[in-house]
Amino acid sequence: MSELAGKSAIVTGASRGIGAAAAKELAAQGVSVVLAARSLGESEQIATEIRTAGGKAVAVACDVASYADVTAAVALCRKTFDGLDILVNNAGLIDPISKLADSDPEEWVRVADVNYKGVYFGLRAAIPTMLQQGGGVIVNISSGAATGALEGWSHYCSSKAAVLMLTRMTHLEYASQGIRIVGLAPGTVMTHMQVAIKASGLNPISQMDPSAHATTDRPAKAISWLCTEDAREFDGGDVSLRDEVIRQRVGLN
Repeated sequence: MSELAGKSAIVTGASRGIGAAAAKELAAQGVSVVLAARSLGESEQIATEIRTAGGKAVAVACDVASYADVTAAVALCRKTFDGLDILVNNAGLIDPISKLADSDPEEWVRVADVNYKGVYFGLRAAIPTMLQQGGGVIVNISSGAATGALEGWSHYCSSKAAVLMLTRMTHLEYASQGIRIVGLAPGTVMTHMQVAIKASGLNPISQMDPSAHATTDRPAKAISWLCTEDAREFDGGDVSLRDEVIRQRVGLN
């Protein structure tokens, strides 16, 4: 039996990419999963696939930039699966990519709302429930952009830097009460986000060959591992899949 079997989780941005892969991987480990995403049709299809394979999953329409939506997702998880043990703050945006002085203020702030405020809302909604239960695990999807500036990504880099500080703050304030939190920098992954990055033509990431990007199953396996006791030593900061030691611990080649 998996160490995670019988636990319950919410995965945001679960309609595609890393979020969808993480939901499937957690379900394969025996976790009951709430797939939270703005696109309900896609996430419902994935939830159906999980149930067909013998897992437990439900989908919910959720814009993480709305605190009401996020609290509703937490309430659904508690009602359907009797609690909330794991939160994967995965939802994120990068488009439109542009240099700062060329950026659209409304679009720039929308990215910040999802990438930064969305993580805060997830933490704010989930932590009280986890405290009542005596603990829980939170995985924030981070990026090398949290500590390294990239041309055209002012919204993305600054929001990921903010998420890293939220990870550190949550660890500082709640580790002693059983709340585990860690960030995962997955490296470049073959997701829809790479389409926008490639089209922008800005910074070295846009020049990468698509074949150089990892498949989504790799960060999904890392997320699942980070939820286990074996990863506890990394709580309070970010780990990177570019780190060979981390890949070995996850079991990735």
